[in-house]
Amino acid sequence: MRPRNALLVLLVLLLSASACTTGPSLENQGEITAPPGDSTHLTIGSAGFTESDLLAQMYALLLDRAGYSTKIISVSNREIYEPALESGQIDVVPEYAATFADWLNAKKNGADAGPVGSPDLTATMKALRALAAPRGLTVLDPGRAVDRNAFAVAAPYAAKHHLKTLSDLGGSGLPVRLAAGDECVQRPYCAIGLKKTYGIRITAVDPKGVGTTQAKQAVRNGQDQMVLTTTTDATLDDFGLVLLADDKHLQNADYLVPVVNRSRAGSEGVRKALDKLNTVLTTADLARLNEQVDSWRRLPEDVARIYLESRNLIPRGWKTPEDLARATRLMPDCQ
Repeated sequence: MRPRNALLVLLVLLLSASACTTGPSLENQGEITAPPGDSTHLTIGSAGFTESDLLAQMYALLLDRAGYSTKIISVSNREIYEPALESGQIDVVPEYAATFADWLNAKKNGADAGPVGSPDLTATMKALRALAAPRGLTVLDPGRAVDRNAFAVAAPYAAKHHLKTLSDLGGSGLPVRLAAGDECVQRPYCAIGLKKTYGIRITAVDPKGVGTTQAKQAVRNGQDQMVLTTTTDATLDDFGLVLLADDKHLQNADYLVPVVNRSRAGSEGVRKALDKLNTVLTTADLARLNEQVDSWRRLPEDVARIYLESRNLIPRGWKTPEDLARATRLMPDCQ
């Protein structure tokens, strides 16, 4: 496994003496006037689920190709990695426009703040950038791929209770134990929204992650009744699960956007490198890539590399500087 792919212990991330704290402090946030930074060594954050891992790998390869040195770390949820992004301990993360806009809005204005994300991408991006800029963050342009939360149940369970939509589930009055990330309890588009919009009886959130194998297995075997996944999850059939339609449009269209720490990665070089993915990656592409990792058991770094090669974004067989350095270290000393 390449060094940059190792998962770093969170304590190391937060306490490392080498970490830079170049973002604005929470007490001194205001308009950012300093020029964008262009650090040659960039840390890319992944939220620890398949899609985020794939995007982080693609970001790393594109930035490596543009001359940057990168490493990837996995941080389990936004409550942890967003402050690290502000402080410069993480430089780049893949995000979702509407979800991140609402999250920043709640962080600024309180949990009861009205949503600023919407199905309107232009309005969502305007709100997101206005909220991100005072925190020293720059939101790059969105791509073609869009993802959103989705909820699935076991096919026999849906058939037995005549469930096709989330409204059907709410109207049934059935108690529902939901397999999801632990943050789902407080998210307006997860447990809170399911209760408020659909009247679904969420009795507990089982913290098994978003669309993880463990979460889907828990629903398949009846331990849980529903799983939080995404619309690009291509493995539901493998677990005998079916999506329930979001018939009241609880979820916003979440376009993929790279978010960077302005003082370290706000340069035109970073923007140009990551913009290349926007022109090719579609929602259908992303679903197929997720499937290769989740169903075919391929490594995210291999799937990401093959995809970028197939779209001519990196040369076939191209090696990063780390690859070449490792090969040199491993080369036998022939006398």
